[in-house]
Amino acid sequence: QVQLVESGGDLVQPGGSLRLSCAASRSIVSINTMGWYRQAPGKQRELVATGTSGGSTNYADSVKGRFTIYRDVAKNTVYLQMNSLKPEDTAVYYCYARFWGDYWGQGTQVTVSS
Repeated sequence: QVQLVESGGDLVQPGGSLRLSCAASRSIVSINTMGWYRQAPGKQRELVATGTSGGSTNYADSVKGRFTIYRDVAKNTVYLQMNSLKPEDTAVYYCYARFWGDYWGQGTQVTVSS
């Protein structure tokens, strides 16, 4: 099992930046896939970015070039650096891990608005 706790969500103006953090309750070295999904009001949850322990990454087309996913294995934490934020990035962002099953965090709210 693994517990995931997100943090870093906030209200930010368009064009601004945020960094989301996802702290895992165990070493992430053994967790092959971790990532971020988001869900906007009235919409389905969608993939934002995933990364593997081998260093591969995958991004939604809508965030390519603006968002970066990366791990700090010493801190058992996965980050999502979000730059050039747009109003359409507004959503609840969920951390995800695949470790003998699918695990989700509780979500953190990101609001992009002037």
